[in-house]
Amino acid sequence: MSLKDDFKKFAMKGNVVDLAVAVIIGAAFGRIVTSFVNDVLMPPIGILLGGVDFSELRIVLQEATGDVAAVTLNYGMFIQTVINFLIVAFSIFIVIRLYEKTKKKEEVKPAPVAAIPPQEKLLTEIRDLLKEKES
Repeated sequence: MSLKDDFKKFAMKGNVVDLAVAVIIGAAFGRIVTSFVNDVLMPPIGILLGGVDFSELRIVLQEATGDVAAVTLNYGMFIQTVINFLIVAFSIFIVIRLYEKTKKKEEVKPAPVAAIPPQEKLLTEIRDLLKEKES
């Protein structure tokens, strides 16, 4: 088998395609959550904390001089990124938990009872009648 055929076989496996779809959806979901945190969640939190904008929190290590920009430690952006991560992780946890619940419900369903063929039903009735006669 050639390298081209091996790669084609690998790339077309179901798991690889599923993984690619999951990565794309995950990236889009991450952008949605980031927007939610930055545009919806953080402004009220900032107001509750006295008008603090987390993205502006920083420690200046070296002031700007001439053409050289200031060197800063942007711990506010770090706080915001941690909050983003926690919300994404919690959201994914909830989605997986809901998925697992639906999966368990599907597994619990009993198998449908097959209809008893008429011959077997008749034989069962005959057996029961014979047992009654012997008693």
